[in-house]
Amino acid sequence: MDLIARLRAGLPGEAILTDPDVTGSYANDMASFCEAGTPAVVVLPRTVEQVQHVMRTATELRVPVVPQGARTGLSGAANASDGCIVLSLVKMDRIIEINPVDRIAVVEPGVVNAVLSRAVNEHGLYYPPDPSSWEQCSIGGNIGTASGGLCCVKYGVTAEYVLGLDVVLADGRLLSCGRRTAKGVAGYDLTRLFVGSEGSLGIVVRAVLALRPEPPQQLALAAEFPSTAAACEAVCEIMARGHAPSLLELMDRTSVRAVNAMAQMGLPDTTEALLLAAFDTPDPAADLAAVGALCTAAGATQVVPAETAAESDLLLQARRLTLTALERVKSATMIDDVCVPRSRLAEMLDGTAAIADKYGLTIGVVAHAGDGNTHPTVCFDAADPDESRRARESFDAIMALGLRLGGTITGEHGVGVLKKEWLARELGPVGLELQRGIKDVFDPLGILNPGKLF
Repeated sequence: MDLIARLRAGLPGEAILTDPDVTGSYANDMASFCEAGTPAVVVLPRTVEQVQHVMRTATELRVPVVPQGARTGLSGAANASDGCIVLSLVKMDRIIEINPVDRIAVVEPGVVNAVLSRAVNEHGLYYPPDPSSWEQCSIGGNIGTASGGLCCVKYGVTAEYVLGLDVVLADGRLLSCGRRTAKGVAGYDLTRLFVGSEGSLGIVVRAVLALRPEPPQQLALAAEFPSTAAACEAVCEIMARGHAPSLLELMDRTSVRAVNAMAQMGLPDTTEALLLAAFDTPDPAADLAAVGALCTAAGATQVVPAETAAESDLLLQARRLTLTALERVKSATMIDDVCVPRSRLAEMLDGTAAIADKYGLTIGVVAHAGDGNTHPTVCFDAADPDESRRARESFDAIMALGLRLGGTITGEHGVGVLKKEWLARELGPVGLELQRGIKDVFDPLGILNPGKLF
C-alpha cells in the first residue's frame, strides 16, 4: 500500500492534500537562505488519534515528517524536505480548558497566541509570552521554538509557562509528561526537553500552560540618546538598581530613521538610540520617573513619559513598526536573533554597526534590551548575487560576534536550517554528541523533522 492510500485508511479525505500547487505552498516558513524540499503530501489532522495514525504510517514506511504550525518562524525549522509528510497542526485549535483556580489553560497546538491571550483575559488572567507575530503564530510553534517577546524582561519566555505536554512520538505512541500542579519534580524534566526541540523529538498535541493574574495597564516612556553606549549604560543601571520593567526595548539609529521615513513620527535625526521602557506595577508613574532619572544621568537628551495608556501605545508604536519599516529599505531582509549578557549589549550593537560598514549594507537593530536579546535585520537586494552573498556573510559575522561576547546564536527564534552550523560551534563536540544521542532515543529512524538542528 502506498503512502497516500495508507494515510487515507485512517484520515478523512479533507485532511489530505496532494495537489502539488497546494502542497508547495506549505514548503517553507518565513526564513531567508533556507533550502526547502517538495512534500509528498500535506496532512491536516483534527484529533490526537489522527496524528498517531500519521506517525505510525510514517514509521512503517520510513517517511520523514515535518511538523508545522502557522509557519511564521524565522529559522527554516518548518521547511519541508523532499518526499516528506508535512503535518500541519493548524486545525487542532481548541482551547480545551481555562481554570482560574489552578491558573492553567489546556490547549491544542494550533491555537493562535493572541486568541489564547484574549480568552484568558476574560477570566482576569494573563498569558505573558507575546512574540511579535502573536496575531498569527500558534502555541505549538511557540513551544517548538521556545519563543519570547516584548515582555520577557519581566515575565520570561514560553518555556517558563509550559507545565505539561501530550506528545505523539515518532512510532505513534502517546506520551504525557509534566503536570497540572504548581510544583512537581518527579523524574527527568521531559516537558522542558520538548520545548525548543523544533519538532525533532515528537509532535505536541496538547499543552498545559501556566497563567498569571492580569496585571494593571502598563505605562511607557521613550528616552532619546546621543549614542548606543549611553542607552546601554541606562539599561545596565535600570537592571542593576532592581527595577522590573514589563518592557525594555532599544532601537538603533538605522531603525529609528527607517520608521521616521515610513511613518513620519518626528523623531530627531540626531537620535542614535531610542530606549522604550514600560511598567505594569501598581504605581507605574513613580517607576517611570525613577527610570527617567537614570536615563537622564546616562546622557539621554530627552525623556518623554506617558500619562495614559493611549499615550503609551503611541510611544511604543515606533517599536512595533520597525520590521515593516526596515522591509521597505530593500527587497529582502534577514532577521538575526543573537542574545548576549546585558553587560555586553553596547559591544554587540557597536560591533554590528561595524559589520554593516564592512559589508556595505544597511543593518538595523532592535533589541529586547532588558534580556540582551538583539535582532539585527540585514537589508539587501535578493536579485543582486553579490549583495546577497554579503548579506549572508554579515549574518554569520553577527553570530560570531555574539559568541565572542559570551552570548548565544538564538534567544527565541530557534536553529532550524539557518543556524545548524552555528549550533555545533556553540555546543561543542561533547554537547553535540549528547544532543544527538537524545535525538536517537526519541527518533531512532530519524524521521522527525530531518535536517534541522544537527
